[in-house]
Amino acid sequence: MSIQKILPLEQAYRKVDELKERGVRVVLTNGCFDLLHPGHIRLFAEARKLGDVLIVAMNSDRSICELKGNHRALLVEAERAEILAGLADVDFVTIFDDASVLAVVKRILPDILVKGGDYTLDQIVGRREVEAAGGRVVPIPILPGYSTTAIIQAARRAVGMRE
Repeated sequence: MSIQKILPLEQAYRKVDELKERGVRVVLTNGCFDLLHPGHIRLFAEARKLGDVLIVAMNSDRSICELKGNHRALLVEAERAEILAGLADVDFVTIFDDASVLAVVKRILPDILVKGGDYTLDQIVGRREVEAAGGRVVPIPILPGYSTTAIIQAARRAVGMRE
């Protein structure tokens, strides 16, 4: 059942430690995933190909409000986590509460850290730490035409709401 793929942060850390001890290559990506779209699905598929296990660290509702404003998240964190956990390419999902993923990246120190190609290498949080530990940072090209913010703006225009 996909719900078993959702791990509290401390349990996710223990799971990663166990996986690494067994020589499993851990891939980590992170984000809000407020409105899942084909760009996200392709990101997960490409990220999963880079290692043995894909862990998705997802922003909590509180951290999304801090980053995006009170009008977000569209779905509560438990629902977003369940949707992500239901994807075949995602092995584990964990939720973090800070606006920045840096503490999570520092603790997990994945073999491969993945972000969408709309981020430059210098913008990827945790890059220095992952590379210093011998890992790689891989930006995955984004699928043109897909953006959660753009989809939300288009939906609001369609129903006559202000952005």
